[in-house]
Amino acid sequence: MSVNKVILVGNVGKDPEVRHLDTGVAVANFSLATSESYTAKNGEKVSTTEWHNIVLWRKLAEIAEKWIKKGDQLYIEGKIRTRSYDDKEGNKRYMTEIYGDTLRMLGKKSSPSEPSSNTSAATTSVPPTEQKPVDPETNDDSGEDDLPF
Repeated sequence: MSVNKVILVGNVGKDPEVRHLDTGVAVANFSLATSESYTAKNGEKVSTTEWHNIVLWRKLAEIAEKWIKKGDQLYIEGKIRTRSYDDKEGNKRYMTEIYGDTLRMLGKKSSPSEPSSNTSAATTSVPPTEQKPVDPETNDDSGEDDLPF
């Protein structure tokens, strides 16, 4: 048995870019930042930020197009997907993305002096029958990839 599940709570780094495939299916892409802070042994406060590439399909993409903006705080559940492509020089590159299947809008980014304004603006899940972890353009769900491991 194996599990591929990701849960993220973070802030949107840029407005979603939404496109519609020839079949009418909507796809949204945007970045999400998660941050953590800790105190080092020397007493210095250290903060690190991780950036995640988020991909939403169908209804979630349409919701993202209409409601999600840079700075919004989101809760996202989904799966990690890594794909490869060749860059302009012909080098193989890899991109890791989070394919979201559950989205909850938590509100705007709050500064330390401001409390969060709303805790639950919207919740949407894609029913299992609508979840498509493969790109509908390629319809490749063979499970094989070019990863070296």
